[in-house]
Amino acid sequence: MTITKENTVIGFIGTGVMGKSMAGHLLKAGYPVLVYNRTKSRADELIRDGAVWKETVAELAAGAHVIITMVGYPHDVEEVYLGPQGILAHAQAGSYVIDMTTSTPSLARRIHETARAKGIHALDAPVSGGDIGAREARLAIMVGGDQEAFEAVKPILEIMGKNIVLQGGPGAGQHTKMCNQIAIASNMIGVCEAMVYAKHAGLDPATVLKSIETGAAGSWSLSNLAPRMIAGNFEPGFYVKHFIKDMGIALEAAEEMGLMTPGLKLAKSLYDELAAMGEENSGTHVLYKLLDGKVRA
Repeated sequence: MTITKENTVIGFIGTGVMGKSMAGHLLKAGYPVLVYNRTKSRADELIRDGAVWKETVAELAAGAHVIITMVGYPHDVEEVYLGPQGILAHAQAGSYVIDMTTSTPSLARRIHETARAKGIHALDAPVSGGDIGAREARLAIMVGGDQEAFEAVKPILEIMGKNIVLQGGPGAGQHTKMCNQIAIASNMIGVCEAMVYAKHAGLDPATVLKSIETGAAGSWSLSNLAPRMIAGNFEPGFYVKHFIKDMGIALEAAEEMGLMTPGLKLAKSLYDELAAMGEENSGTHVLYKLLDGKVRA
């Protein structure tokens, strides 16, 4: 089918920090949107804006032509897609399912194979850009799956993101997201160390940021998260607990390939330390506090 606003109902599962904004853009674009979230209150704003609440994943899957998921962990993805009350047990043949959670490449391939056997088109399409990218509809979307399915749903993806690339077959989107997270892991250490250094050198960190963010040190994390560190705002754009999950997936995959990832290992050890200190629900830039000595036991 050709996807249009007139003939396509979108189901969205997972209306948390990022999912709420993503689903909101689809609503504003004029698509009928069904929503489900384990905690219904997190979908209240979307419901007020016109989304239709569904009591179960199965009910949502049966009523949608395109189903998008943005949940927490691989075990959540597995349950939502492959469980007896999951998406693939109840979705219509010919529908499209797009998992935008950061999950494992192997699970993405399992979902694709199960979906294909049922006549359902599956894509893995994790994203990068955090709460800001979701809110401003400029996420990077890394897609794995079949070219035909990608082209069919690309107009929908373009409502939520700006940099949308088909990376290869099933699982390729998740592998690409691992590349993204590996790059972020070491970069986040550097950004936090730089801001702590500026503070302890007696400089104005905000003024230092003006000088270094446009040069060779520039990065998304430096420009978007360093100001939050300076302001003492450690609310999550992306949770520590989810970053730990992603780094664990990347480490496992790297080890399977026989790769050395010392920066990734160091970053994960620091974030594990933060989680042990009760910071698992803070934003990833809370690493600043650890390096500044503010959350040490």
